[in-house]
Amino acid sequence: MERLTYSINETARTLSLGRTSIYALIRDGRLDAIKLGRRTLIKTDSIRRLVAEQE
Repeated sequence: MERLTYSINETARTLSLGRTSIYALIRDGRLDAIKLGRRTLIKTDSIRRLVAEQE
């Protein structure tokens, strides 16, 4: 089964960015995040969309 979400730290490692940059992308609406309890998770499709926009 394909992963649906990544943590903030996993997303930062995947995109070679810092946590602050990930939160800024969420705030700007360029990454879609959901909250599950206290965790913030990034939707996999929004990570792919962000990368595709840069190509």
